[in-house]
Amino acid sequence: MPPSQGSAHPLRLLGVYAALLAVVYALVFFTGDESPTPKLGIDLQGGTRVTLSARTPDGSKPSQDSLKKAQDIIENRVNGLGVGGSEVVIDGDNIVITVPGDDGQQARALATTAKLYIRPVLQAVPAAGRGATPQTTPGTQPAPAAQPTTPETTQPAAPETTEPAPAPQQRVFPAQQPTQPPADPSLTPTEEATKEIQAARALRQSSDPSVQQTALATMDCGKADPLAGNDDPALPLVTCSTDGTEVLLLDKSRIDGQEIKDATSGLNQQQARHEVYLDFRSGGSDAWAALTGEYVYKRVAFVLDSKVVSAPVVQQGPQQGGRTQISGNFTAASAKELANTLKYGSLPLSFQTSEAETVSATLGLSSLKAGLLAGAIGLVVVLLYCLTYYRMLGFVTGLSLVASGFAVYGIMVLLGRWIGFTLDLAGIAGLIIGIGMTADSFVVFFERIKDEMREGRSFRSAAPRGWQRARRTILSGNAVSFIAAAVLYILAVGQVKGFAFTLGLTTILDVVVVFLVTSPLVLLASRTAFWSKPSVNGLGAIQQIARERKAAEAALGKA
Repeated sequence: MPPSQGSAHPLRLLGVYAALLAVVYALVFFTGDESPTPKLGIDLQGGTRVTLSARTPDGSKPSQDSLKKAQDIIENRVNGLGVGGSEVVIDGDNIVITVPGDDGQQARALATTAKLYIRPVLQAVPAAGRGATPQTTPGTQPAPAAQPTTPETTQPAAPETTEPAPAPQQRVFPAQQPTQPPADPSLTPTEEATKEIQAARALRQSSDPSVQQTALATMDCGKADPLAGNDDPALPLVTCSTDGTEVLLLDKSRIDGQEIKDATSGLNQQQARHEVYLDFRSGGSDAWAALTGEYVYKRVAFVLDSKVVSAPVVQQGPQQGGRTQISGNFTAASAKELANTLKYGSLPLSFQTSEAETVSATLGLSSLKAGLLAGAIGLVVVLLYCLTYYRMLGFVTGLSLVASGFAVYGIMVLLGRWIGFTLDLAGIAGLIIGIGMTADSFVVFFERIKDEMREGRSFRSAAPRGWQRARRTILSGNAVSFIAAAVLYILAVGQVKGFAFTLGLTTILDVVVVFLVTSPLVLLASRTAFWSKPSVNGLGAIQQIARERKAAEAALGKA
């Protein structure tokens, strides 16, 4: 190999690693919340606990199968990759969610039933000033108020009916009477909730046009909705938009959320708004094509847990391909949360959430410090061993481990932002084991160099030859470790997943560091006179053995 190429190649590899490290830390400091600290798990920083009490429309006791299915769906929502550090457990007829940190709203949001129905809009009135009698009469045909001609699709359009200053009307609607009758002390909370659901259904899901008009006029969008997740898709529905600006009369559901195959979120560059994109299964695709063909230039509502998320005008139809989007007043976070919720399916039960309560760390910062101290001691011991046994080559080991540590830390921070990864004590154990595995790779490389020098080669020529032999062994060993970590991650639950995840991550980084840092450093060192000295590289005894072998072979040849 020509010297120019041999010296340039290691420098290129070191440059690649430096560039990768620069990209990682640029993402750490200039994206997201720009916080350079990883997220910690419940056992290290504590968390927030919310208890979910199941509600059934008839007030019956929820089945364990329904609770187990709800537990699985909530776990997928909050911890789809198994590294979020959250806990979801069944406690009797309740489900208890514990999430890291102090964001109680995050835990409560996980209880969203996420029952999505797509319903045609029959009539819509503003939520404010409902005292005016609606000028449309719902029937079997969609009312004209549900047919705005404006092309606006982001938010529901205002009704087309012109509204001069309405004359005060003296007709008294039920909402002007006490809206909340005194609670019956003889009813349990479950029975009271059941009674509220039944009363809301009787008023807001009636097929009687006069009752529908009464529901439109009396609907209060500022109150908690007892029908949330409990509306009957086979009946019409009077409900509010999520922003509380509009009350809508909706027809029977035409498409169920169970027909959604996948849901993602993204930014619509043309409209400068965040949207949720839906992919339907084959049955849902056909139903969507039929619906959009029937309701061209009319409004169709996406109803999530009895609230209208979006009610755009269908601009063209029938729409083939089984793909559509939900637009609304979404932020990037809310659009991602809704997509994640719809992707994993709706809960089989609706839940009433308790107030969030703080959970103290089960292990605390002292355990974190102890784990980090153990890792530091292990690192120091490895370095002392390498310096004692390999002399100055031990510094190459130290530089490689430091380079690996910088990469691991930056990636931990980014994974906390991107996939909700939280570092717990089990994950720290995986990182410490990864240090030992990285040191194993260095030992394999250095021993292969020794083998080459026993054959009589110089340090300069033994380094590249030793690397050619060592890298196959290093790749094989790390492949076995990664497979073991992957199997453990797939089969394990709870914190063991975090251990397996960090173990697999450090295994991959071990390969990257050995190829892009350790090997180039050793190859560069082998080309310098200083590092080639036996007193520096610690390989004098090996060179002496090689000389004795040559002398013995020469003596045998003369004999």
